[in-house]
Amino acid sequence: MTTRSAPVTGERRQLINVAYRMLGSLADAEDAVQEAYARWYAMPAGRQEAVGSPGAWLTTVVSRVCLNHLRSARVRREHYVGQWLPEPLADPAERNAARAPGVASDPADLITLDESVGMAFLVVLDSMSPAQRVAFVLHDVFRYPFPEVARIVGRTPAACRRLASTARRGIRTAHESGATSTAQDAAVVRDLKRAWETNDVDALIRLLDPEVTAVGDGGGVVRTLEHPLRGSERIVRGMLRFGPRQSGQTLLERTVNGRPGLVGCQDGAVVTVYSFGVSGHRVRHLWAMRNPEKLRSWATASGVRRAGRPSPPSPSSPADAAPPPTVSPARRGT
Repeated sequence: MTTRSAPVTGERRQLINVAYRMLGSLADAEDAVQEAYARWYAMPAGRQEAVGSPGAWLTTVVSRVCLNHLRSARVRREHYVGQWLPEPLADPAERNAARAPGVASDPADLITLDESVGMAFLVVLDSMSPAQRVAFVLHDVFRYPFPEVARIVGRTPAACRRLASTARRGIRTAHESGATSTAQDAAVVRDLKRAWETNDVDALIRLLDPEVTAVGDGGGVVRTLEHPLRGSERIVRGMLRFGPRQSGQTLLERTVNGRPGLVGCQDGAVVTVYSFGVSGHRVRHLWAMRNPEKLRSWATASGVRRAGRPSPPSPSSPADAAPPPTVSPARRGT
């Protein structure tokens, strides 16, 4: 009897990439992929043999699981403490360099880092309806034809085309208002790190857009900003009050979802991951991830320990406790 295990197993990278872009959470993406594999292996051998393309079958199942998850997530997030942000991803090369010998690779290493996993991109995706997000990811990012998308989403090809078109306009607007090169981003982030470490108020004001927004995600586990904060002066006050000098954090330049970012380390563990949206040589968006559940895939400063416990109670980012007062498509099969 011919086994279908090998080709099915080989699809895992593709499936993780699809699911992460749909859900914005590595843990949820893993669960979706695991569910698809469980359904595959639960099928009788005869039914497996009847499937012409196991990879396409698995992608369909994963996409439907993600669609159902997104629909239920809207209800669950009504009870989420504070703001919800996508799970940040480290650069595989940086993670592997820090990983101790003999430590197994992580599912995060399977994610292909391109524009479609940038934090700004994922935040826009998160504002879409579940059907829009699934249709856009499958068609615009992974180049699935609309008839296939329609079978997955349960709508007509024309309806899916409209869903993707609406999503595309939102992505295009966000991209055009904040499109910068990686080198430009890196320069701004490096200058911001230096100004923050030295409490250089003037430099911080210059580097932040007057209408900059800061959002923090602590998951109700660690202290962070409950609501988005807007305005450079308010955010700078928070940065000065809870900066590296005051919190004891060490800031390191790291790649976050394929773009230049910062990580805050304390006692050898990564406690905060900072992502930035840069435009016109200024930071327009600052996203601070402090939820330990979403930092588990990050190698720590030592490369051995991992963040998984709540950080000390003192806040450590401007999004922690500020004072009151066209897309570049990923290739199918990547």
